[in-house]
Amino acid sequence: MDIRQLQYLVALARERHFTRAAQACNVTQPTLSGRVRQLEQDLGVAIVKRGQRFEGLTPEGERILKWAHAILENQSAMTQELAAMKGALAGRAVLGVIPSALPSISILTEAVRTRFPGITFTILSQTSREILRSIDDFSIDVGVSYLDNEPIGRVLTAPLYKERFRLFVRADHPLAERESVTWTEAAAHPLALLTPDMQNRRIVDGIFARLNCPPAPEIESNSVVTLYSHIRIHGIASILPEHFLLVLDKAQSIRTVRLVEPTVEHDIGLVAYDRDPPPPVTASLFEVARTFELPAPFAERLT
Repeated sequence: MDIRQLQYLVALARERHFTRAAQACNVTQPTLSGRVRQLEQDLGVAIVKRGQRFEGLTPEGERILKWAHAILENQSAMTQELAAMKGALAGRAVLGVIPSALPSISILTEAVRTRFPGITFTILSQTSREILRSIDDFSIDVGVSYLDNEPIGRVLTAPLYKERFRLFVRADHPLAERESVTWTEAAAHPLALLTPDMQNRRIVDGIFARLNCPPAPEIESNSVVTLYSHIRIHGIASILPEHFLLVLDKAQSIRTVRLVEPTVEHDIGLVAYDRDPPPPVTASLFEVARTFELPAPFAERLT
């Protein structure tokens, strides 16, 4: 058994297709298939369910996959630590980020790269539940998610900022000139909202339920870009975190109105697998998080 075999297995489990997994690993499909088969022979168990195409892993294969993720994570951490000992911390951090936090993630990555220029990032849009699963199987290094709304288990956490809500509308919307609007008033207007599998949506639904005014959203999507396009093109309203102001162009005629009665806020922060010591690249993100804040020009736009 060697590291390359484990890398091929992880790629196959991720891509769920032999050819795509081979392309991701920059090898031929027969090479990848042969090395996975060799791993089965080395360990004496069937890892892949055999069929005309990839049909998943056997129960033994699922356990081996979990170990493969852990072994590869430890190998990466060792490489990072050796580089750090030479004074050149470098590596790629894979971040799973809830969709509602994506506009602010560039501020975090820029702060990290300012202090640690050798770190690069892969950023994935994931639900809060997907983030916890990905942390557990080591397919991401760090998540950016809610810290105080639903159970997150035994993970390392570090707060980044408070998430607050606003009603996003087009300039010609009836509520566009208001300084604030109640949640009850917002429920009476056509809305575009994130899908129910998103924790952001579950928070919004919970607020409406407590006020006994459940909305009937006309548009649901797991893509914030889709919601934004419906605000701009169709004039529908949407409830989004206020930091989406960071990526709005004032020339696009979008207005935001504070949502009140109640005023709601939740902690957004880093979550990572609880290990001691953490991999150096992960530790660097948590180090930056301890002093993280929105730059002044952005903070002013949120007041």
